[in-house]
Amino acid sequence: MGKPLEIKDIKALAKRRVPKMFFDYADSGAWTESTYRANEDDFARIKLRQRVLVDMTNRSLATTMIGQPVSMPVALSPTGLTGMQHADGEMLAAQAAEEFGVPFTLSTMSICSIEDVASVTTKPFWFQLYVMQDRDFVLNLIDRAKAAKCSALVLTLDLQILGQRHKDIRNGLSAPPRFTPRHIWQMATRPGWCMKMLGTKRRTFRNIVGHAKSVTDLSSLSVWTSEQFDPRLSWSDVEWIKERWGGPLILKGILDPEDAQMAVSTGADAIIVSNHGGRQLDGAMSSIGMLPRIVDAVGHKIEVHMDGGIRSGQDVLKAVALGARGTYIGRPFLYGLGAGGKQGVTDVLEIIRKEMDVTMALCGRRNIQDIDKSILLRD
Repeated sequence: MGKPLEIKDIKALAKRRVPKMFFDYADSGAWTESTYRANEDDFARIKLRQRVLVDMTNRSLATTMIGQPVSMPVALSPTGLTGMQHADGEMLAAQAAEEFGVPFTLSTMSICSIEDVASVTTKPFWFQLYVMQDRDFVLNLIDRAKAAKCSALVLTLDLQILGQRHKDIRNGLSAPPRFTPRHIWQMATRPGWCMKMLGTKRRTFRNIVGHAKSVTDLSSLSVWTSEQFDPRLSWSDVEWIKERWGGPLILKGILDPEDAQMAVSTGADAIIVSNHGGRQLDGAMSSIGMLPRIVDAVGHKIEVHMDGGIRSGQDVLKAVALGARGTYIGRPFLYGLGAGGKQGVTDVLEIIRKEMDVTMALCGRRNIQDIDKSILLRD
C-alpha cells in the first residue's frame, strides 16, 4: 500500500497489524451496534453547498477550544487500552498531537500513565476522569493530573455502568492479554506488534496498578475494574470534582437537551455531545443527530463540543457548521496507532486537516471561525 489517502486505508492497515482482540475493542459498539453505525451514517446525510468564484486564498483552520489555541477544531478523544494498539500508544499519540497543535486527552483506563505521558511531552495535555467508588483513588487521580500540569479535566458522565460489547466478551479481552491458545495465536500472527510490546514495560492499566488499593495483578485488576464504576454518580458530584480540580472542566457524554441544561448549571466550561462511540446505550441517537438540538438549547450559554462517528475532515466541518466549537476523534487515531505508531497518528491528523481545508475552500470559506449552517444544504 502507498501513502494512505483516507481513514479507511489506515483502518485496513491497522486490522492487519493489531491482534484481533485489540482491533475489535477499538472497532466495536454495544449490543447490535446500531448507534455505532448511526454515528457514521448520519454524517453522510448532511450535504454541503458548493460555491464558486470566491477568493480561496489564505485559509485558516486555527481556532480555540475552551480558550486554548488549536491548529484545527479537533482533539484526540480519551480511549481505553490505547497502548494495546501499539506499544507506548498513549505516549506516541500525545507527541503526535502536540506536534500537530491539537489536544490529546488521556483516559483513566490508559495503558501508559499520566506520568508516562507527561515525561515525553512539553505542553499540557488533557486528562479524562472516570469516577470510581474508591473516592480516595479519584482524588489521587485528580491530584496527579494537576501535578502533571494537565490543562483540562474531561469528566465522563455516561459510564456509570458498562454497556455490553459482544466482541470483547467473545475475544476474552484483557490487558495484558491472557495466554490462552487463541490469544497466543492472535499475537503470533502479528509479529511486529509483539516485538514492540516486548520492548516496553507498559502492558497494563498503569493509572490504576500501584495506585488503587489491592490491585497487584491481572486478576485483582479485573475484579477491581468491574466493581468500581459508580452507579450512584450524580450531578452533585460534579461540584466537588470541579472544586478539587480547580481548572477548566469539560463534561463528556451529553446526549439530551435537558442534561445539557443541567450541565450548564454546574459551571463547567464545555460539554461534549457524545454517546460513547455507540459503546453504551445501543439504540440511542447519533451524536451528530443530537448536536443541533443541544446547540439550540445551550449553545449561547456554554461551549459545545462533539464526539462520535467522525471519519473525515468533511465530518469535522459539518459538525462545526452545526454549532460544535470543537470535535474529537477516537477510532481514527487508534487506527493510526495500529497502522504506524506515532507517524500513523500524524497521517490521520494530516488527512483530516487536508479534507477539512479543501472542503472549506470549495464551500467558499477561508476561515474555520466563519463556518456556520449556511455551508449546508437544507431539506
